[in-house]
Amino acid sequence: MNNFIVVVLDSVGIGEMPDAEKYGDKGSDTLGNMAKKLGGLNLPNLQKFGLGNINPILGVEPAEAPLASYGKLAEQSLGKDSTTGHWELGGVITKKEFPVYPNGFPKDVIDRFLAETELKGILANCTASGTLIIDELGEEHCKTGFPIIYTSADSVFQIAAHEEIIPIERQYEICKIARDKVMIGEHEVGRIIARPFITKDGKFTRTTNRKDFSIDPTSPTILNYLSELGIETYGIGKINDLFNYSGIKHQQKTKSNQEGIEKIIATNKSAKNSFLFANLVDFDVYYGHRNDAEGYHRALQEFDARLPEIVDALDESDHLILTADHGNDPTDISTDHTREYVPLLYFRKNIPGKNLGVRNTYADVAQTVAHYFKVNNALEGKSFLNE
Repeated sequence: MNNFIVVVLDSVGIGEMPDAEKYGDKGSDTLGNMAKKLGGLNLPNLQKFGLGNINPILGVEPAEAPLASYGKLAEQSLGKDSTTGHWELGGVITKKEFPVYPNGFPKDVIDRFLAETELKGILANCTASGTLIIDELGEEHCKTGFPIIYTSADSVFQIAAHEEIIPIERQYEICKIARDKVMIGEHEVGRIIARPFITKDGKFTRTTNRKDFSIDPTSPTILNYLSELGIETYGIGKINDLFNYSGIKHQQKTKSNQEGIEKIIATNKSAKNSFLFANLVDFDVYYGHRNDAEGYHRALQEFDARLPEIVDALDESDHLILTADHGNDPTDISTDHTREYVPLLYFRKNIPGKNLGVRNTYADVAQTVAHYFKVNNALEGKSFLNE
């Protein structure tokens, strides 16, 4: 089939970067710390791939003959954001950090937001957990009709609203206005995010109608190079939003890890000479950001159980990379991303695994994909295709 598949296990970091202290993340280790807290992880198929050969992880033993080549990737981009992490996996290193707002957005930003959207007011304007903030302010939002505006350690402007108070299309319209007319220039954040919620069983619950309004990567990514040469490109899940659809010919949205896995398997069976770039976001959204180590482990186990299905859908011409975009240590006191190395597992059928070491940049993934498709490029990184 001659397909190359890259699966991003969102936030599955594997130990602090040397500059982690600068980001308030000294000691962070998503997999390692989670394993210690839970008395070990049970991931037999990832163990066979060589996950335990990268770093010591309680419960995940090093494989004597790993099925995949293994290593870890260092991030060269500034920040620990999903956007910068994915762009670097795509071959673009971000030299300037996106703006962040640990104390909320300045008055001139909020004033402009209200003027451009013609809203009468907002709630919150602070750094917050998305689930906690709707518990805290959901009733007031329903009474006033004012959207809940909040951010995180990431470069995001998030807008939460009840779907019966502000209809979903109006929520998207508000986000687009914020993207095009408010969060620009020095305030150009990585993403504007619609965070719709509903009332279910007497509680406020976020829906799957989330929508990200991103910006284009600062230079062409592997997706652009491939699509310009007529090579089919598939974005599965959050990939589409993070690259603002640039260079993605086939866009497949997903609402869960399980749906993402189904689409990876089905697409690889039907596609030929294609690049499949997928993101499985549940680890980050539902567990990392909620400091839920047990739930995070369950989600990893669910992926691990289905990894053989992904492998069965490959033939000997297909290549598969499992990696991540940043960390999100669920044992950390914060609920934010963590500045970490990410795992690299590179699988080809009937090819013995080797130690790929510590790679200098996430962008090595993009160069390996480019090398596979024989594409000349100006991307960052170094290919490990033949290592």
